[in-house]
Amino acid sequence: MPAGSEIPEKAVWFAHGKLGTPTGRKIQTLATIAKTLGYHVESPDYTDLADPDQRAERLLSLNPVARRVLVLVGSSMGSYQSVVVSDRVCPQGLFLLAPAVYLDSDYYDVKEPIAQADRIQVVHGWRDSVVPVGNAIRFARTHKADLHVADAGHRLLDAMPMIETLFHRFLLDLDQVAIAS
Repeated sequence: MPAGSEIPEKAVWFAHGKLGTPTGRKIQTLATIAKTLGYHVESPDYTDLADPDQRAERLLSLNPVARRVLVLVGSSMGSYQSVVVSDRVCPQGLFLLAPAVYLDSDYYDVKEPIAQADRIQVVHGWRDSVVPVGNAIRFARTHKADLHVADAGHRLLDAMPMIETLFHRFLLDLDQVAIAS
């Protein structure tokens, strides 16, 4: 949050993928859903940073907070970034699209990411040629996350109607939990 800003009741923070932008189609579509449900939305720009761990540090420096419900949403590298940050900010929700986890690469510092969130939902594509679907299955199993696998590629564009429905339900469920507690 910018200095002097009031902490919102509910907030969604987006982290775009390596080649994505903060105003990409997926983010804009999901941001509209979040705003409709009364969430404050932030979508920082990480296009100047290629390193996923530097992106995570930037997100941490922006202080993602909310009084009742904090949700981190990531796509691909942005999912990795959201998971790494979740271990420090403990959001109520993590919504991950094609998460770039368990990749055999020196590019990502955290090889065994630990996600900290009350609820985690993962959406992945059977036809993902960038991040193997097995990585998402392993992550979901390890973190007891809800997992949805669609007939889609890495960008998940063929799965957008499903993703929109899942995200809407995810936010509604988090709202209900926050009201009950």
